[in-house]
Amino acid sequence: MATINLLPWRAERRRQRERDFYAMLGAAAVSAVLAWLAWGWWMDARINDQESRNTYLRGEIKQLEGKLTEIKDLETTKAKLLARKQIIEQLQASRSQMVHLFDELVRTVPDGVRLNAVKQTGNQLALQGVAQANGDVASYMRNLDASKWMQRSDLQKTEIKGTDKRNRYEFALTVKLRSPDQPEGDAAPGNAPAKPAAPPSAPKPATAAGKAP
Repeated sequence: MATINLLPWRAERRRQRERDFYAMLGAAAVSAVLAWLAWGWWMDARINDQESRNTYLRGEIKQLEGKLTEIKDLETTKAKLLARKQIIEQLQASRSQMVHLFDELVRTVPDGVRLNAVKQTGNQLALQGVAQANGDVASYMRNLDASKWMQRSDLQKTEIKGTDKRNRYEFALTVKLRSPDQPEGDAAPGNAPAKPAAPPSAPKPATAAGKAP
């Protein structure tokens, strides 16, 4: 026997579609909320990870800055030590030079010359003294130029002072210092010691004028 469905199947199907639609809409809403929460959690994790990296980098940068400060301090200390070393080396090199220099000053002073003051400025000596005559000053300058520790003497002044004939002329001159291994190419020309003049020849005996008796 055939059955006849008298229920409103169209209305029932419409309600079923509405239920399915609301179910899908709810599932989409839940999925969106879950996706938003997951994205927020992922972003928070990324931010926390980046902040931890930034904190680590800031710590490393701070340590590097401290090391750079130490390196700068070490470089400053190194420069000071090198400067001290250079000064010590210069003092050691000039220690023997000063001994020879004072010995050379004593050797080059001729008779008739007396030194009153000696002053060193760098590689230059300023000498002041008195002499009996200008020739003694010239002889002193020749001796200085012939020395292996001094060169290029330069007369600053010479003048008559007082009435004492032994110390009549006051003079001031400067002379350059040099090491014995320095070439003498820049020495002032014309300052070599003068050659002694030839002794005068003996006079011939005079002959008697007139004839013998």
